[in-house]
Amino acid sequence: MAENNAGATAAAAEAVVPALSRGERFTSYDVQAFEVPSGREENWRFTPLKRLRGLHDGTAAATGEVKIDAETAPEVTVETVGRDDARLGEAGVPSDRIAAQAYSSFQTATVVTVPKNTKASKPSVVRVNGPGEGKTAYGHLQVRAEPFAEAAVVLDHVGSGTYADNVEFVIGDGAQLTVVSVQDWADDAVHVSEQHLRLGRDARLKHIVVTLSGDLVRVSPTATFAGPGGDVEMLGLYFADAGQHQEHRLFVDHAVPHCSSNVLYKGALQGDDARTVWIGDVLIRAAAEGTETFELNRNLVLTDGARADSVPNLEIETGEIAKAGHASTTGRFDDEQLFYLQSRGIEEEEARRLVVRGFFYEILMKIDIPEVRERLEAAIEDELQAIGA
Repeated sequence: MAENNAGATAAAAEAVVPALSRGERFTSYDVQAFEVPSGREENWRFTPLKRLRGLHDGTAAATGEVKIDAETAPEVTVETVGRDDARLGEAGVPSDRIAAQAYSSFQTATVVTVPKNTKASKPSVVRVNGPGEGKTAYGHLQVRAEPFAEAAVVLDHVGSGTYADNVEFVIGDGAQLTVVSVQDWADDAVHVSEQHLRLGRDARLKHIVVTLSGDLVRVSPTATFAGPGGDVEMLGLYFADAGQHQEHRLFVDHAVPHCSSNVLYKGALQGDDARTVWIGDVLIRAAAEGTETFELNRNLVLTDGARADSVPNLEIETGEIAKAGHASTTGRFDDEQLFYLQSRGIEEEEARRLVVRGFFYEILMKIDIPEVRERLEAAIEDELQAIGA
């Protein structure tokens, strides 16, 4: 009977998917509701499937586990809960096969909670340590900001191995949350993460994704609004080296009126076969009157042999919006800027550093946590040193 139900679910998925608009995605908790990707599908056509180590086709059995270390503000609680915790899944449902596999495979989840009407006294850091070289793990993490709470949370991903997870951010009515998700993996690591962002009425979320390393990293944030007045700012900074694949796929679903979203991602890449992919989908549904949204992606190619793909999509189903727009640029190092700086007596190496620092400055200044900002500035400096810039 289970096989028949799975088959029926898969058939239903095939029937539904073609009817979806470009921005929408089929969602389910059932792994069998999603076909094994072939690489021809829109949401997989940029991803090198062979480098996923079986995460996409079900052959990657869990052989290890991640270790979670938390250094939180005293007002913030951290719990380890079982799969039956009723809070899990509140922010969203997996939208692809790997996310569904991760959801069905984790054994325990970590829940970080900022209590109602509480302002955290300092940023909280949750460090996710990979399962180790040659090992695979699945995980689940939820961050909850209860109504009228205010906090900053840093998710720091480090170590080796293969890891797939779902991360939930549940922002209650009137709450304000800043999140920085740092992917600072070892060079061998593969990380596929679906992040679910759910904002309550008049809630505010600043969601920052920073990807610095790893063999293959694919992060897919999805933002939804549960009430009017929500505001989400989605920022990203990424720097890919030779042979690395970094992919960021965003979806903002405006389904209720008078909400706003602003997306700004910037990436640099250098070295042979360095590859970055940015996909930004924004859907403004018919009921979402008064929406304000804008998305921008900029890429800086520092050397030959690197490639950046950028695809912004905006779908509007109502004419009653405040404003909406999108833009994307990809370019090589600006020789005119370099010449200008050198003509002012600045040496070439320092001039190159100044140009790249200036490129990332807008993002860095939006990171309100000094320790994280300083760490990223140092990481960018190290990247530039690697090519003698």
